[in-house]
Amino acid sequence: MKKIILITGGQRSGKSAKAEELALQLSEHPVYMATAHIWDEEFRERVRRHQERRGPQWTNIEEERTLSRHDVSGRVVLVDCVTLWLTNFLGLTPDPSPKGEGSIDVDRILSEAKREFDAFTQYEATFIFVTNEIGWGGVSENALQRRFVDLQGWMNQYIASKADEVILMVSGLPLQIK
Repeated sequence: MKKIILITGGQRSGKSAKAEELALQLSEHPVYMATAHIWDEEFRERVRRHQERRGPQWTNIEEERTLSRHDVSGRVVLVDCVTLWLTNFLGLTPDPSPKGEGSIDVDRILSEAKREFDAFTQYEATFIFVTNEIGWGGVSENALQRRFVDLQGWMNQYIASKADEVILMVSGLPLQIK
């Protein structure tokens, strides 16, 4: 039976730890789908520590964008995280129109991300998505950051609308929202 769980919250709120705990409660051998693009050595080391912490019971898949090319039927799969996944759409789908600094075609990227999310979640599996609530702070002076906050917020809303459960993490505490 297909199930979608969304775990959201601010930075260092305990989202990933909660998602990993939940995945291990649901499966002895869950899938960890990492969406991060490794851009420097510090981040590479962070990824290595995360992999080490998870241990050998996890199947690790690194996928920056096309989640749906991995058949996860019958599995529990943790996708960490939606924010980094959306960032990959920015880097791989440049805006062809010269609108100036901070210009991204949010509607086009949002449509692509929704299509990919729908294609991926067609599998009969349990999906746990981790995402960030990046719009809770002040409004950025940077146009690109403001557009990305819009993109992230709308994608979070889309996933939440499709989710069977939504958990908000605050200071390491899970709050069941849906």
